Amino acid sequence: MKEGSPFKVAVIGGGAAGFFAAIQAKSNFPEALVILFEKSQKVLAKVKISGGGRCNVTNGCNSVSELIKGYPRGEKKLKSLFYTFNNLDTQNWFTQRGVALKTEEDGRVFPKSDSSQTIIDCLFKEINQLQIPVELGKEVVSLKPSSNDKIEIQFKGESKSVFFDKVIVASGGSPKHSGLKWLEDLGHTIETPIPSLFTFNIPNNPIKELMGLSASNALVKIQGTKLNSQGPLLITHWGFSGPAVLKLSAFGARILHDLNYQYKIQVNWVGNKNAEMIKQQLEDELIAFPKKQIGNVKVFGFANRLWHFLVSKSGISIDKIGQEIGKKQINKLIEVLTNDIYEVSGKTTFKEEFVTCGGVSLENVDLQTMQSKVVKNLYFAGEVLDIDGITGGYNFQAAWSTGFVAGKLG
Repeated sequence: MKEGSPFKVAVIGGGAAGFFAAIQAKSNFPEALVILFEKSQKVLAKVKISGGGRCNVTNGCNSVSELIKGYPRGEKKLKSLFYTFNNLDTQNWFTQRGVALKTEEDGRVFPKSDSSQTIIDCLFKEINQLQIPVELGKEVVSLKPSSNDKIEIQFKGESKSVFFDKVIVASGGSPKHSGLKWLEDLGHTIETPIPSLFTFNIPNNPIKELMGLSASNALVKIQGTKLNSQGPLLITHWGFSGPAVLKLSAFGARILHDLNYQYKIQVNWVGNKNAEMIKQQLEDELIAFPKKQIGNVKVFGFANRLWHFLVSKSGISIDKIGQEIGKKQINKLIEVLTNDIYEVSGKTTFKEEFVTCGGVSLENVDLQTMQSKVVKNLYFAGEVLDIDGITGGYNFQAAWSTGFVAGKLG
């Protein structure tokens, strides 16, 4: 295809990947007619609410080898894609367009404005400058390969179909397999969509009374599996959340689905520290301050209420002084600190920021171009693919990268 040749490009989906793909397609081929179609009445909905309304644009890691570790599905396959357009390219793209960014301690990158509207305004400015029409309420019913390598699109409620030379599908994830049947009908393999990035429900457990408290570096394991994750652990009114749990839910999405979200977790509240290290720290503190109440010990940096909860769970009164605590009680406390067991029953997903594991199989897509191996001139970008990342800007990065490459229409 020659640059400047008259052809029509349809981008299906008004999310981050769709906007970015449309912008790239029009930038690469200024003479093309590029139209963005969105089935609902609003665009960039996830961008608006992500990161608590701040929009976690990407992650600030410094290498592709580090970046790909954030993707439970597609890790190695994404390497070539990220060498074409990665998180550093994303940051450059936005800053070159006047969006000031900042990287927080945990690696998440946000606009300095702390407002997702800044990102939305930037994307709309590009769309408007490039004169890309955005048509709302346009739901695709079917795609069909046609003569002359064109693709026929049938929209819901319209009698006439429309023909395009190139089509980029960026329609987002679907919570149900049936939502991707229109792509399966073309011959694509659909990996069954299931939830990723969810929190663990722990019904009827008193720890929920500590909602809002967190441990800064807990190690969480799923009993009976090899799944484990380390990082901040947040106690909520329904159970556990925070980066440690969300990462675990992403990497274990299919396993936990097969367990019907019923399993036990082991929590090491002090991370990788083993029982001997913890015993030494505790004994040093209690020997140094024999009259100190155990509830006032600060060796592990827990919030008072969490420390008191763990001490009480060990069968020790928080008022008991150090010199009165026997070896058996110390050992019980160490067991709670390093191997605290909780029964998980169910999950809670963030409905607005819903992320799916599953979608169009990467085996069906040429990741050098994002073109379908099944249908010529059909491209994919974003969560419609079987790509999903952990929390921390990885899902948006996948949207920017796949959109950028798809927009080359190679």
